[in-house]
Amino acid sequence: MAQVIDRFRSSTWGWLRGTLAGWATLLLCLVGVGLIIILIKWIANLATTYVVTEDRLILHKGIFVKSIDEIELYRVKDVRIDFSLINQWADIGHITITSSDETTKDAPLVIRDVDQARTRREKLRELVNTARRLRGVREIDMVHEDI
Repeated sequence: MAQVIDRFRSSTWGWLRGTLAGWATLLLCLVGVGLIIILIKWIANLATTYVVTEDRLILHKGIFVKSIDEIELYRVKDVRIDFSLINQWADIGHITITSSDETTKDAPLVIRDVDQARTRREKLRELVNTARRLRGVREIDMVHEDI
């Protein structure tokens, strides 16, 4: 079994303090509606756990019905981070992973509201490069030019 390097979930607290929707929800707590929204967001974040090992990103999804999906790190093509001004203040961000894996064939994997997103992205990049080097894999971009 590969050693677990990182394990995390999307952060409900980060979402509350790092997004306009979170701040609006906090204001709605004054009338009681916000607590329901926070509970729904917390359960949604609880339903998915991301585990990073030396050679894989593993997604554990579900609370009652579970599924496990893996992305081999050597197949990752791009790791991007997006964050707004408020996200930067709260030190959260959205990590977007594009790969040649079946998990991301229809759309990139977006991990929202990640605490310490910059640090996690850099570690993921390092692991991707190490996995590629160990497997002898190189990324080749094919450009089609119209003649």
